[in-house]
Amino acid sequence: MKEELNKYTDETWGIVNEAEKDIGSRLPGSEGEKKFARLMADKLDDIGVKSVEEEFIVSPRSSIGGIPYFGWVGLFCCFLVYFTFVTSAFWVAILGILIALWTWAICSVFLYKPWFDSLFKQKLSRNVYGELLPEDGKYDYTIILSAHLDTSWNWKHSATNNRTVVLKILYGLLGMFYLTAVAIAGVIFRFSNTAHFDLSAWYTINAIFPVVFAPGIYMIAMWNSKDEDIASRGAMDNATGIAIAYEALKYFKENPDKMPKNCRIVDLNCGSEEAGLRGAMAFCKKHRNDGLLTNAWNINIDSIADKDFFEVVNGDTWQFTKFDKDLENMLMEAMQESGIENPGNIVNPVGGCDSTPMCKAGVKTITFAAQNPTITSYYHTWLDVAERFDKETVGTGLEVVLRVIDKIAEKEENK
Repeated sequence: MKEELNKYTDETWGIVNEAEKDIGSRLPGSEGEKKFARLMADKLDDIGVKSVEEEFIVSPRSSIGGIPYFGWVGLFCCFLVYFTFVTSAFWVAILGILIALWTWAICSVFLYKPWFDSLFKQKLSRNVYGELLPEDGKYDYTIILSAHLDTSWNWKHSATNNRTVVLKILYGLLGMFYLTAVAIAGVIFRFSNTAHFDLSAWYTINAIFPVVFAPGIYMIAMWNSKDEDIASRGAMDNATGIAIAYEALKYFKENPDKMPKNCRIVDLNCGSEEAGLRGAMAFCKKHRNDGLLTNAWNINIDSIADKDFFEVVNGDTWQFTKFDKDLENMLMEAMQESGIENPGNIVNPVGGCDSTPMCKAGVKTITFAAQNPTITSYYHTWLDVAERFDKETVGTGLEVVLRVIDKIAEKEENK
């Protein structure tokens, strides 16, 4: 199969380089994201597959993009602690602020809920997709090949010294937990009779510890940059996925004899994945009842670059989702048949991927990746460039996807 795919591998590599070098960073709702969406729409139209663009509103900084807000508000609360020496009423204010902050962080940053999006500046993002139908126009099932157009804000700590990232996170979070605990204690003391207590130790702790934890909380405030010029250029994450999905559809367009029988193939370019999976959510919401998601299979392709880390991502821990077992097995088999030794099978421990909205919409889904799952200097940083990986790895990713499509077709035919 690999020789047959040489042309498509070259084109895939060309799209990856064009996205990284000519367009560059593509933050959710940005001009860069819009340019990449337009590029992929034009490519679909060029091969005779009508592109469809669907706009939706996104709040780019309401999820992981807003992590610095968590740190800045934490620093403000550290400052307010010293006002509690004047009046304990400030403990009530600090606790109220922290409860609101933690509520937003857990719901939006951790669980990707859109409940607080309206509180943040909003922009227009878009999904772009195209449908390849059988020659007779009749189909019994749909295979959706999805990937995301956008890139992440530059994660400063990862780019500068990735080996200490976890320690920096823990340091900052420990400070936030301390603030919350001491604020609860402060409110309790305010409404309790403490006349018979010696509170000298309490005042000493509150004088020292905000200064001790402030540097860690400041690291959270410096977590990612607003500067578009140094945002991730997204060669791996996720120009590779976008290019593979498109070239897989193009392969079947140009080789109709290889097209699965009675199958519709959709190339879905999702916007604003880095803003909390908002593009995939918008797509599933819009098409939940129009038949596009009926008897559908989704292969979500996200970051194909690290040749030693090809893997199935079978679920998102923070999103409480487990993806389709049949697709999990198909993808494992396809990787082995493509010559990949010891492919991984992991659950996504943090964040989420575009398979989660598909899963919640009742679509059979799996995520395919080839990315080092440990913290690396090029994950969500300006160091995500094509020069650090090779064309052959991306070509292997394309082969794997085509093999999975064949396996889905075989399963459907056996029905």
